[in-house]
Amino acid sequence: MEQDLKLRQLELRLNSGDVDMKDIITVFLAMQKQNFIMGNSLINLVKQWPKAPPIINEDLTMFGILLENRT
Repeated sequence: MEQDLKLRQLELRLNSGDVDMKDIITVFLAMQKQNFIMGNSLINLVKQWPKAPPIINEDLTMFGILLENRT
């Protein structure tokens, strides 16, 4: 709700004609840089994400299964 209000205020301000083009360029470039940084961070996170679940000690798993079968 608050974001919608802020977006509407920004839209009204940009459409009013009182905005200097240099300010728009500055904001655009800053947002584009932030977009690149976030994209690179996500790519690095996905690359470093484990491919398979960690190996579980089979002895402990077998012990648990044996306990379940006895009762």
